[in-house]
Amino acid sequence: MFHSKLSWQTCFLSRATGRRQRSWWALNCVMALLVVTLGVTESGAAQLQAGAAKIDISRVESGPLESPLFAKALVIKSESTTVVLVTLDVVSFGEIGYIPNDFIAKVRDRAEKELGLTPGNIMFNASHCHGAPSKDVEQRTFQVIKQAAAKLVPVRVGVGSGREDRVMENRRMFLKNGKEIDVRQAYSLPPDEQIAGVGPVDSEIGILRLDREDGRPLALVYNFACHPIQGVPSGNQTADMTGFASQVIEDNLDKETIALFIQGCGGDINPIGYKNVNRPPNAETLGNMLGLSTLKAFRKIKTGASDRLAMINETVEVPRANFAPRIAELETRLQVLVKSLGGTTLNLRTFMQLAAKHNIANDYPSYHISRYLHDEKMGKSEFKNLDARNRSAMKSYIRNIYTMEEITRLQTNLRLLRKNQQKNLDADKRTIDVEVVGIRVGDFLLVTFPGELTVRIGLRIKKRTSHEHTFVAGYTNGYIYYCPTDEQMRNVGGAQEDSDCLVGPGWLDVFDKKVDELVQRLK
Repeated sequence: MFHSKLSWQTCFLSRATGRRQRSWWALNCVMALLVVTLGVTESGAAQLQAGAAKIDISRVESGPLESPLFAKALVIKSESTTVVLVTLDVVSFGEIGYIPNDFIAKVRDRAEKELGLTPGNIMFNASHCHGAPSKDVEQRTFQVIKQAAAKLVPVRVGVGSGREDRVMENRRMFLKNGKEIDVRQAYSLPPDEQIAGVGPVDSEIGILRLDREDGRPLALVYNFACHPIQGVPSGNQTADMTGFASQVIEDNLDKETIALFIQGCGGDINPIGYKNVNRPPNAETLGNMLGLSTLKAFRKIKTGASDRLAMINETVEVPRANFAPRIAELETRLQVLVKSLGGTTLNLRTFMQLAAKHNIANDYPSYHISRYLHDEKMGKSEFKNLDARNRSAMKSYIRNIYTMEEITRLQTNLRLLRKNQQKNLDADKRTIDVEVVGIRVGDFLLVTFPGELTVRIGLRIKKRTSHEHTFVAGYTNGYIYYCPTDEQMRNVGGAQEDSDCLVGPGWLDVFDKKVDELVQRLK
């Protein structure tokens, strides 16, 4: 804020002579009076206030904890608007996991009645970690909002971006036959020779920085696209890589600073090395890298006084999918694959024995080379014939294995398609109502959607937006499963994102149009 270097006593008691001196003193007095009566800042606007808090929501009865799960709240207030950002270390809000479908409505209703908050101005984002929250998570979430609202202090605002590309990979792979598959624990990967390429990642970390007036950080909001499902070597419950990242951030800033992770378009983004069987999974290593990269960018962000705060919460209708043709197509494909399985003389044990011998000495697997040379001198080829028969049997066995792997992928995705087809058939209308939110704090702009958005969606929104610091969050204010692009949905049964899905073709056009509108209104 502007502060006059002159005291009121100096202004009024000055006996300086000369018209020019008297005018200068009078001007300073008027400016000081404006500061007191109007509360102006350096930018000529009233300053935002904010408060942040966190509360442990771990379900201790579910077993040992490697790292706690948290609910966190950030309340931001201007002269006319109050916005609340709530983040939880849970898999989703409703549908899957431990949070019931009416969770958001109940917390909002209580916050309105007891705290006077506008329900639509409370945003909920799930980190999508797969830990189990406490049974009283609804009560604890309300309490953390209440605690944050009670801590309001004037804040300065800054926005920026960091980069991290070492902790994640796109789980979709492009096949040479034109299809796409994805990397899941539920099924195996196809042979190397079938892979043509991999999908993109979004390495940007979007950061909102809020500082107290004395310069101490109050809150750090960071947006990043990933699936925090790596786990830890012990197998214990954890908030996973994003939980570790937030802990690193908080440990390296003022002890009262709250780090809030906002999940981005991570629908098809796995932790790096997700299916690695040669070393234990360790989310802490990945979280440390993400946290330190966020801190590196955070420290470069300059903050300033701002009164820019706005939130738009609107409900839009997106089309439901009709999976009947896809289900029929996959069922036909499944029958073809089953019929293609052929008899083989080998079982797993004999296959493994033969594979080991042929890998060690492919030219002379059945005995030492001397026996082959001896047979050659005698005009015989018994061992060469044996090796040829065994190679043929191994090829037949491997062909069956690859076919069975494809069957497992199709079976898994067919179950998802049938489940979601039934959901859509049971619905009372052919569209889905979803909350789409736009938030602006200073120059930080965030748009949200309740589904698991694939990374291409976030990348293309960022590319075309007219506002520099625009970020995208999925997993927000509800859950409607995966939301791939129309192109990805045409990849029948190949990937989970295309099968564990409720929305139909054209849904993204609706969302894109709304995003462009929100960005324009919030500019």
